[in-house]
Amino acid sequence: MRTEQIVWACVSLLLMAAEMLVPGAFLLWLGFAAAGVFVLLLFVPGLAPVWQAVAFAVMAIASVTVYWRLFRRSVTESDQPLLNRRAEQLVGQTYHLDAAIVDGRGRVKIGDAFWAVEGPDAPAGTPVRVAGVNGMTLRIIVLG
Repeated sequence: MRTEQIVWACVSLLLMAAEMLVPGAFLLWLGFAAAGVFVLLLFVPGLAPVWQAVAFAVMAIASVTVYWRLFRRSVTESDQPLLNRRAEQLVGQTYHLDAAIVDGRGRVKIGDAFWAVEGPDAPAGTPVRVAGVNGMTLRIIVLG
């Protein structure tokens, strides 16, 4: 086995091993491209290094394209789309202000957590409805 083949085999194995440290299914496909260059060198032993790099680039693009078309396309819709969007789950709910809204900013207690709210000025204890979300701040409508 020639030095170039050993280098590409090592690059392939290192990229595939790095996939375990940095998951995301991207380095794995680059590892497949490096393995492809290794196999290419078995059939074309005297290939110039520049053509090896070109072959790696082409195979990397091809393998990542295959990944995106075959595997990433099949993303399933969640039955709970707001699961990790706690603030958005609160839209439409009614609460009472914990701290008065002054200059458009106040606070409401939901469960055991305090949430920043923005809306028209209102005294503490006023019922409000969550109308939307701005980052981690709830936009509210004053009800009473």
